[in-house]
Amino acid sequence: MKEYLIIDGYNVINAWSELKALAEESLEEARIELVERMAEYQSYKGINIIVVFDAHMVKGTMEKNDAIKGIKVVFTKEKETADSYIEKFIVQLSKRHRAAVVTNDWAEQQVVLGGGATRTSVRELIIDYGTIKQNIQRKTEVLKQEKDSLSNRIDPLILEKLEKFRRRS
Repeated sequence: MKEYLIIDGYNVINAWSELKALAEESLEEARIELVERMAEYQSYKGINIIVVFDAHMVKGTMEKNDAIKGIKVVFTKEKETADSYIEKFIVQLSKRHRAAVVTNDWAEQQVVLGGGATRTSVRELIIDYGTIKQNIQRKTEVLKQEKDSLSNRIDPLILEKLEKFRRRS
């Protein structure tokens, strides 16, 4: 069974202090940064992530779906909020898959639970993302140390020959 995490994009940006500060300078940059972070998160967790942004106030807009770094990004159509998009989408999705929605909107959380999905607060997402970043950093450091220690154990002449062989390939 596939697992999905649906993110109320602007709700998360406004509740995540780093992203909120970025949004005050450039909303586009804040959206990009959120998608970048969720791409890392998705890669580590092995789940499908969909980020939904409101475009309901933009005249004449049609629903727009993009895939950016493996993240599905949805801009709602004119007169459709992210909340209403998520509510409809969750009802269909939760019949076949496991789904959770990230939002701090209490009313939205209640609808999500009623639609068969679970809810996650933005704070929980931030904490989990921070933990994942630390784990990745630790693993990277361990791998770097292992790499360094392996090259220290090989005879320098053999290491030089291996490097020449690698460059020819």
